[in-house]
Amino acid sequence: MLGDHDMAERPRMILICSCEDTMPLAGDAVRKVCRGAEVIEGRQFCRSELERFRNAASAGESILVACTQESPVFAESAENTETQVSFVNIRENAGWSSDALQAGPKMAALIAAALEPVPDVPTIELSSEGTTLIYGKDVQALEAAKLLADHLDITVLLTPGADVAPPRVTSFPVARGKIRSAKGVLGEFDVTVDQCAMPQPSSRDELKFASPRDGMTSRCDILLDLSGGTPLFPSADLRDGYLRADPSDPAAVLRAVLKARDLTGTFEKPRNITFTAELCAHSRSKIVGCHRCLDLCPTGAITPNGDHVAIDAKICAGCGQCAAACPTGAAAYAVPPSGTLLTRLRAMLAAYGQAGGTRAIILFHDGEQGVELIDALARFGDGLPANALPVAVNEITQIGLDAVTAAFAYGASAVRFLTRAKPMHDLAGLYRTIALAEPILIRLGFAGLRIATIETDDPDTLSAALRAIDCVPAARAASFVPVGMPRELTRLSLRELHAVAPAPADIVPLPAGAPFGTVVLNAEGCTLCLSCVSACPTGAMGSDPDRPTLRFTEDACVQCGLCQATCPEKVIALEPQIDFRAATAMARVLKQEDPYECIRCGKPFGVKSSVERVIAKLEGKHWMFANSKKRLDVIRMCEDCRVNAMAEEQFDPFGAPARPKPRTTEDFLREREKK
Repeated sequence: MLGDHDMAERPRMILICSCEDTMPLAGDAVRKVCRGAEVIEGRQFCRSELERFRNAASAGESILVACTQESPVFAESAENTETQVSFVNIRENAGWSSDALQAGPKMAALIAAALEPVPDVPTIELSSEGTTLIYGKDVQALEAAKLLADHLDITVLLTPGADVAPPRVTSFPVARGKIRSAKGVLGEFDVTVDQCAMPQPSSRDELKFASPRDGMTSRCDILLDLSGGTPLFPSADLRDGYLRADPSDPAAVLRAVLKARDLTGTFEKPRNITFTAELCAHSRSKIVGCHRCLDLCPTGAITPNGDHVAIDAKICAGCGQCAAACPTGAAAYAVPPSGTLLTRLRAMLAAYGQAGGTRAIILFHDGEQGVELIDALARFGDGLPANALPVAVNEITQIGLDAVTAAFAYGASAVRFLTRAKPMHDLAGLYRTIALAEPILIRLGFAGLRIATIETDDPDTLSAALRAIDCVPAARAASFVPVGMPRELTRLSLRELHAVAPAPADIVPLPAGAPFGTVVLNAEGCTLCLSCVSACPTGAMGSDPDRPTLRFTEDACVQCGLCQATCPEKVIALEPQIDFRAATAMARVLKQEDPYECIRCGKPFGVKSSVERVIAKLEGKHWMFANSKKRLDVIRMCEDCRVNAMAEEQFDPFGAPARPKPRTTEDFLREREKK
């Protein structure tokens, strides 16, 4: 039974082999850090020693095999047992290297990280019945339709101006039109077409079309775009069911056709983001505050939805930039959850240090480009350095400040992100994370270039970049257990990093847009209306039920800007920073005044300065209060006494002086004639 790392318990057996003596064994290092597990060494478990694996599998114990190349062989051998088998690659990642003799601590670290269980990923279903719209500009679209006609329900839409001969037999519908807009995903595309027209059956040498109509709509499961024009979706290659190919590239067209042919049935897609609307700080009372996720989402899966945002899980491509940037943790990554990633980092760096490793470099990479590059470097080059610990993630853009700071807190000397030389998609979220982490590391005494990207598609360039890093050994390492929600994990990682920092500082200024900071209040202009308190989504702005008071709790502030945008006096400013004392500090009083006491019953109400200011502006200047002290005293009363006083004195709210007669154009003309 294949577990693929989602086992309920840690493997009790670990099988490592020298792969026919092409790499040294690290059995002693593994035993040192993986106490309680039986470590079995071999030379060729996948062939000549396969019986040893079968014997281990028959015992019913969970097994971790330090090999991924031959995982199908091991999975098949354990198929009829209750044994859970998982795999980890220590050959390309460590053993096949010019530093192989020094790679024992790294092998132990990779195995220790692989022992950590990974929770199941929630999924959603996409269903397609094969209804396909092929959008093209020439005969290429018709040729693609002929290839797919026996497999899918085809409709061809040709762009205006297409010059094609009519088919001898109408095997599938052909129309003409220009797609104005498209939305949806595999199984539920909605397309709006302008200049839409159907062909005339009498077409002879070329297709002739009837009168066109605008605004026609169509639904389809698969959208094959061979028009060669602008993509119909942002980050088009991330949209499930939307296949786009250059019509001048026959190989690309064929790949798209073959892929379209297989898109029928029901498919499972990971629900990459878990979203808690109650934590979202997008807006309050139609005033927009935080829009970080909206700015970063490459596919348009995130849209405003009242006070919160909505994430369409079907459109979401799993880049994770929203989760990395979300200041409250409302959007959290699930492949795997951030807590699981931190747990893996903890296990990896702790094992690396226990086995004698120093100057660890954490290399974050994705499972596609990164694995291929590391594999090529191991097979044709010098391999990874002994202190470079590769950490494969779903997308490097999912890495947030919590993982970066935790890596350094756990003892890493440097962190690098492996990206393509020409990234396929915007990495703005990753660059923001780096820009946020850099001033924190520098201010805490982590000198040098501790965090950066390596942008390359060349294995030798990757090797050179890693070997050129001037690592400083970590003086101390934390061992905290990462528990809590994403925001709590980030705060915890920062506090632990501060505790082991070479030169800890209490306050670290941060760049604009950072999710931590304080507010600066112009107290003279503040009227204590407390609009900011009602707008604050995290409770950072607070009040006092007993007297007019505005309090601020910095540890809860996410710098969403809603208090600043809501303030009618515009006396609030944001100041991004991290104050490491804020976690234990009391709420700070920004402004406090005495309440005004009702002159009739003595009940405190309102703000004293505000009531006095209103009285000063109205006394002797407004008709209602010009000659009546009793009327002015009403403002000095609480809401209950005010109603009673007005009833007792029989105030006429409509007793205003007669308004002057409206002046018309004739009045102005008459006055001008008199002058």
